[in-house]
Amino acid sequence: GKFKIVQITDVHFKYGNRASDIALERINQVLDDERPDLVIFTGDVVYSAPADSGMLQVLEPVVKRKLPFVVTFGNHDNEQGMTREQLYDIIRQVPGNLLPDRGTVLSPDYVLTVKSSSNLKKDAALLYCMDSHSYSPLKDVKGYAWLTFDQINWYRQQSAAYKAQNGGQPLPALAFFHIPLPVYSELDSFVQGERAEDSCPSNTDGGLISAMQRLNGTHLFAAHDHNNNFIAEKDGLKICYAMKSSYNCYFKFGMTGGTLLTVHPDHQVTEELIYF
Repeated sequence: GKFKIVQITDVHFKYGNRASDIALERINQVLDDERPDLVIFTGDVVYSAPADSGMLQVLEPVVKRKLPFVVTFGNHDNEQGMTREQLYDIIRQVPGNLLPDRGTVLSPDYVLTVKSSSNLKKDAALLYCMDSHSYSPLKDVKGYAWLTFDQINWYRQQSAAYKAQNGGQPLPALAFFHIPLPVYSELDSFVQGERAEDSCPSNTDGGLISAMQRLNGTHLFAAHDHNNNFIAEKDGLKICYAMKSSYNCYFKFGMTGGTLLTVHPDHQVTEELIYF
């Protein structure tokens, strides 16, 4: 059968805030309507202290439905009085989480496998969940951080290993992270959705685009810019700005929601923007 993923992002949750409560009501509705097999949160989950209570509140809709989920961080999550490490360890205690043990890493990258519906011993697709960090680590370089060489090398190694396990055939690969890559600024023709603000990408893609093109990468899913929600195609990749799931930050009416991804039995992946 089909494997359904709902991506939720930029909730910007403030504990005890009515706009945040409304966003959670809408998220609950999406989960009831779509009944996904997996939920992926891609950053800026919390936007005020207490960050631990806010994080748990946002995760409650998936917990009460016993849905598997993962979380990658955005640039605001660790600005609310708790570090990435602390938040990661809290999420790891929540039932249904699929996050790996981080060991000594602050916020690790990891890959999830979607199994084939016809043979559960075979993989149908790979989901790369990556930490795009926050702000530039270099004093003379303004703006947002970028994926590092080590992260891209990790992607290459993972891709090669899964290809070898699959008899030398590459698998569809979807990458999820918060801060968009520079390519997001270059797009002006969309399969779905629209652009309603200038993109605020990282300074470089770190080599992820070329690595994905060489290694059968199929989709990029970013977030961060609240008024850019679109799906585009470029050089063999589907490039997606996920729908933002908040009423508690700057937003444009009619541009809030979630993103539905479906892995089909033939291993093809389709995308749909879901409007609240």
